[in-house]
Amino acid sequence: MLLAIDCGNTNTVFSIWDGNEFLCTLRTSTHHARTADAYFTWYSTLVEHYGIDVEITDVIISSTVPRVVFNLRVFADRFFGCRPMVVGKPECNLPVEARVDEGTQVGPDRLVNAAGAFDRHGGDLIVVDFGTATTFDVVAGDGAYIGGVIAPGVNLSLEALHTAAAALPHVDVTMPQKVIGTNTVDCMQSGVFWGYIGLVNGICERIRAEHDAPMRIVGTGGLAPLFAQGETLFDVIEDDLTMHGLTVIHAHNSKG
Repeated sequence: MLLAIDCGNTNTVFSIWDGNEFLCTLRTSTHHARTADAYFTWYSTLVEHYGIDVEITDVIISSTVPRVVFNLRVFADRFFGCRPMVVGKPECNLPVEARVDEGTQVGPDRLVNAAGAFDRHGGDLIVVDFGTATTFDVVAGDGAYIGGVIAPGVNLSLEALHTAAAALPHVDVTMPQKVIGTNTVDCMQSGVFWGYIGLVNGICERIRAEHDAPMRIVGTGGLAPLFAQGETLFDVIEDDLTMHGLTVIHAHNSKG
């Protein structure tokens, strides 16, 4: 049994993989001060609640927050008796190495998304991930991550508007009924929703022109289905792409 852990800037996700399917997915907020014991208390309580009988033998971690990795390592060692693989560390190999500028440290989540997307859809892809940041990852024909784009995340943009402009309220992300808003909330929702539709379309169009090859667009992240309502942005939406990528990388390393 493999425990795949994806630690993002906002949330940390644990998924149990039995070799064929994910048995459960657990989500908590990311906090660098959370101890190994606290992780296990939360994890074991939920696993017991769902009635899942598992014996974890392997752990793989992808983390965009370096400060949490130590406690997750201790968690894996203390409670499962294993040394976890950590994506981005020298001992954890990728199926295909990234081709970027020398000295560049690519976010582990982007490497994992590239591995998962290539395994499912082949090469020449753009992976659009709606997370704390909105990222565009370009996957070459052979599966290598070759670069991308980072833009502010949707919720981050809304929070910035609310924080910086005293008169603007905090609003939820939703698809507005029309583009022209007739009140402040409608105007903000329209600006964010249709603005990000334009952002995704525009950046993907420029990536395709620069890459000079037909490319499929893969959407992932919690807000991908919402934005797909407004326009045909993606060829496919994957809700478990990062977790699938972790299983692909783990399998690659397990084969030696």
